[in-house]
Amino acid sequence: MLTVAAEPRHHAPVKGSPSALLGAEGRGPGLITNIYIRQKKKMSFRKVNIIILVLAVALFLLVLHHNFLGLSSLLRNEVSDSGIVGLQPVDFVPNAPQHAVDGRQEEIPVVIAASEDRLGGAIAAINSIQHNTRSNVIFYIVTLNGTGDHLRSWLSSSTLKSIRYKIVNFDTKLLEGKVKEDPDQGDSMKPLTFARFYLPILVPSAKKAIYMDDDVIVQGDILALYNTPLKPGHAAAFSEDCDSSSTKVVIRGAGNQYNYIGYLDYKKERIRKLSMKASTCSFNPGVFVANLTEWKRQNITSQLEKWMKLNVEEGLYSRTLAGSITTPPLLIVFYQQHSTIDPMWNVRHLGSSAGKRYSPQFVKAAKLLHWNGHFKPWGRTASYTDVWEKWYIPDPTGKFSLIRRHVEISNIK
Repeated sequence: MLTVAAEPRHHAPVKGSPSALLGAEGRGPGLITNIYIRQKKKMSFRKVNIIILVLAVALFLLVLHHNFLGLSSLLRNEVSDSGIVGLQPVDFVPNAPQHAVDGRQEEIPVVIAASEDRLGGAIAAINSIQHNTRSNVIFYIVTLNGTGDHLRSWLSSSTLKSIRYKIVNFDTKLLEGKVKEDPDQGDSMKPLTFARFYLPILVPSAKKAIYMDDDVIVQGDILALYNTPLKPGHAAAFSEDCDSSSTKVVIRGAGNQYNYIGYLDYKKERIRKLSMKASTCSFNPGVFVANLTEWKRQNITSQLEKWMKLNVEEGLYSRTLAGSITTPPLLIVFYQQHSTIDPMWNVRHLGSSAGKRYSPQFVKAAKLLHWNGHFKPWGRTASYTDVWEKWYIPDPTGKFSLIRRHVEISNIK
């Protein structure tokens, strides 16, 4: 039998395989292998590039997220003063604690001077402001070297830990040649009493600010005081002495105490040349609202410094000075050039015997109580100390304590 061998079957070469390439090119196996390897490398490079691209995008998103969180934290907690350049007389210490703030609200800068021996007053004032408003308040607390750590520990351990604040160190070199020691004027060498003269430096980024002494308690919403209208060209609004609610309720026939002649020596030729009426009503600079744009435009700080220097040289203040030595230069610079605040936003004289004449109803209605005078609410003999003490927070360090001989009850309900 004749056997015929079957022809072997030829399978179609697989596309992309070396044999397929051989059929297409008719080249040797070495060249085919090289071409195949090059194609493999191209595919590998593509995969590597895609992976690198994905990683780069992921890294970019992580960096963007981190920066966004950092910016959000800064906006929530800090007043940015990075624009300050050159030699500055104050030192901004960034130490604002975490606090969620509605960024749409206008910031209300409140400047308070806080000396070591009166630190409890500043704490009570800040506490009263914070608890009577929902506004975005930022406190600029002006201190001297050595007080900052004490203040920080007090704020961080109390109900005030949520406030937004800056501790500002006041450089006493600013006052060289502008203030002289006078034993008859107790505050002549207390540098922080002059901090109010330097508001645009203390709050450089603000267009408007509130200044208040540390011996006050705020019972109204600070937003209302901040919104005090200032007339065009006026850099500040004060509470006048002659027609204030405080004066009407308490003082009758106060005389020179509330006029310019009570602060300035009209025997001095330089004062007479100003043509300011001696009977002009004075104002109280312990609480005021400042238009800082106008303040800077008029160089108010330089004007105040000029009169401070002239007083050192010529003695321009009244010998029977009716109040703080910070008042006379302000009276000169703002003569008939200031607006007025609502009198109930600076109800005064609680630090003198006159304050005892206030009725409990009047004290309760006041938007701001001011213990100006010799007797402070953390001392022994001031009026309505129980109203002030409602807002006082005890010092966790024990350095500051109230001086109490007896407890007074004001019957305010």
